[in-house]
Amino acid sequence: MDDLNTLATLLTKPEPSSEAITRSRERLQDRARGRARRRIGWLVPGLGLATAAAAAVAVIATGVVTPAGAPASGREVLLMAAASAERTPQGSGTYWHVEREWSNVEIPRVESWTGRDGRRWTKGEPGDSPDVVVPARTTLMLKGAEVSFEDLERLPADPEALKARIAEIKGPDSDMSESEQRDDSLFPLMALISELPTPPEVRSAAFRALAATPGVENTGAVEGGQELLIPGSEEGDETKLVVDPETAQVSRTNFLITAEGGVASSNGFIRVTTGWTDQPPQ
Repeated sequence: MDDLNTLATLLTKPEPSSEAITRSRERLQDRARGRARRRIGWLVPGLGLATAAAAAVAVIATGVVTPAGAPASGREVLLMAAASAERTPQGSGTYWHVEREWSNVEIPRVESWTGRDGRRWTKGEPGDSPDVVVPARTTLMLKGAEVSFEDLERLPADPEALKARIAEIKGPDSDMSESEQRDDSLFPLMALISELPTPPEVRSAAFRALAATPGVENTGAVEGGQELLIPGSEEGDETKLVVDPETAQVSRTNFLITAEGGVASSNGFIRVTTGWTDQPPQ
């Protein structure tokens, strides 16, 4: 049986109970405190004990084992994030709030608020006054097609089924990137883990689908998590992504399919912050 089939078998095993996860985390932290001078072999450089404990729990949940002394691979980071995403509550609020900040300070910050009825407001979009909230022209989008919160809830929680469903979604060519027109699932999967209000089990499936992408590379610990390189369909076309495997949050990227279906890119990074809020657009 090849590696991916082995991993798939492990992933089908039931996850441990919350009590077992807590006990495992406490045991790991107790051992780490009792052996302060001994290096933990699989600890990713730059990560603290809390992250180490979460990574250990992710090993239990996903079956991913990193050899002693070796940094986590890109695939392993994404699988750890998948385990964290599935355990993270979806949250609640009146509006789904997204904030983007470019490393180039000359580009204004962009914000959006989406109500549960699909109505959206934005601030700082190109062509709009940077300090004025305006009604958005579009609602949430995935692969060029409008999607509702209910549509996102209905997406499959299995990685292969999710990619198959994404292949069926087709908006107008003018609203899709070239790779999306070729049914490449990379950018829709990126949208599901970065900007869209995706349910926990679907985010987990998206992370696992990305983990199966050939050539994913972890370049090391940076502010906000681990920096990953994900190759694109064209040579030299790669996406940089900073993921915190403990929280499953995507904090920065250089290429983004936004929640409203647009394309945002940067020679540096785009910082992304998302979450539910009861604060109205302002």
